Amino acid sequence: MSDCSNDITALGASKPATEEVKSNSEESTMAQESPKNSAAEISVTSNGEVDDSHEHGFNRDLKRSLPAGLGLSETQITSHGFDSTKEGVTEAGAFQGGQKTQTKSGPVILADEIKNPAMEKLELVRKWSLNTYKCTRQIISEKLGRGSRTVDLELEAQIDILRDNKKKYENILRLAQTLSTQLFQMVHTQRQLGDAFADLSLKSLELHEEFGYNADTQKLLAKNGETLLGAINFFIASVNTLVNKTIEDTLMTVKQYESARIEYDAYRTDLEELNLGPRDANTLPKIEQSQHLFQAHKEKYDKMRNDVSIKLKFLEENKVKVLHNQLVLFHNAIAAYFAGNQKQLEQTLKQFHIKLKTPGVDAPSWLEEQ
Repeated sequence: MSDCSNDITALGASKPATEEVKSNSEESTMAQESPKNSAAEISVTSNGEVDDSHEHGFNRDLKRSLPAGLGLSETQITSHGFDSTKEGVTEAGAFQGGQKTQTKSGPVILADEIKNPAMEKLELVRKWSLNTYKCTRQIISEKLGRGSRTVDLELEAQIDILRDNKKKYENILRLAQTLSTQLFQMVHTQRQLGDAFADLSLKSLELHEEFGYNADTQKLLAKNGETLLGAINFFIASVNTLVNKTIEDTLMTVKQYESARIEYDAYRTDLEELNLGPRDANTLPKIEQSQHLFQAHKEKYDKMRNDVSIKLKFLEENKVKVLHNQLVLFHNAIAAYFAGNQKQLEQTLKQFHIKLKTPGVDAPSWLEEQ
């Protein structure tokens, strides 16, 4: 019995000793791990501020723990006191050969060769809208009698004459086309009438000669009518080319000239308004820009005015030449037809190199022409 009590006493004495050994070992382990976990500890000074002495040690240990060949970004964490209104700042830079390269933020500047197509289109739309607004305002002010316009009296008179002549030529062209249609119907009727007379001359023995004379006459008239029709169609084609191509091309240039004149007057008015206003640091750049735009549109206006003058000159020479030949052709063909001079009518077509197309016969191929 005494032996059992002694054992129990020894066991109780050894248990506190074991717990003391464990506590000592835990304290030593925590003492060894404390340098590694220094980043988790926050020291506070007597003034209530955070002591950042451990921060530098943590950064130094972190740098040592990272291998140099991993290509990771070097990270530095800077913390401030609790009474500071700024948040923690993290600075990141590429780790290259142990050196730190910081990336600085700032405005992104695009190179000239790298441009955004959407921004270019937006800029074009903006310029077009501004130009359209200025021109519309200029047109309205001119119609209301409030704005001034640049006028070249000599050039404007030539343009008015050209437009008036175009209307008259279009009327001649329309009447000639009507004459051609009616003549075609008459020739077609004469040809049918000649065939009818020829058929009756074969079936009516007692009126064989009379029907034969009329058949020959109608066929001759139809042939001469086809010759005259060829001359009239050639006249129509030439006048149509002159009116709807040559004159129309010149009038398109005139429209471009008028648009350039409106733009020139619009930017001239803007420059005059800016020059009448005050001159300060805000208005001087606007005046310089307006002066530049005005000069550009003035050069465009002068160029278009010269182009119109040259085209009007060449058009007048070409018009006289073309209409002279066509009017001679028309007169000679009509006179020879109604005079019954078949040889003169055919000679007129040869003079102007007009080839008639035989009804029901296709045009020769290029091999046959060779």
